[in-house]
Amino acid sequence: QVQLVESGGGLLQAGGSLRLSCAASGNIFSIFTMDWYRQAPGKQRELVAAITSGDTTNYADSVKGRFTISRDNAKNTVYLQMNSVKPEDTAVYYCHYKPLIGREYWGQGTQVTVSS
Repeated sequence: QVQLVESGGGLLQAGGSLRLSCAASGNIFSIFTMDWYRQAPGKQRELVAAITSGDTTNYADSVKGRFTISRDNAKNTVYLQMNSVKPEDTAVYYCHYKPLIGREYWGQGTQVTVSS
């Protein structure tokens, strides 16, 4: 069983910075991918950034160069550093964990609102 606890969401102005955190606890498999997804009202959930247990990263084109995903393995925590945010970044951001073996897990989501 894995639990994901997200934090760091909030309201900020365009151009600002924010860091989201996702702390995982429980039985974490050694080979996995952790991702940040986001979903705006009326829109499909989309992948924002991903990081593997081997520290390979992947970003959506819309956030490339502005967002950085990182991981602290000792704390089982994944971060999303959001810089130069835009109103288009407004969404509920979800942490996602997918082990090689076992079921997937989702966080509860944290709201990020960017004003112009």
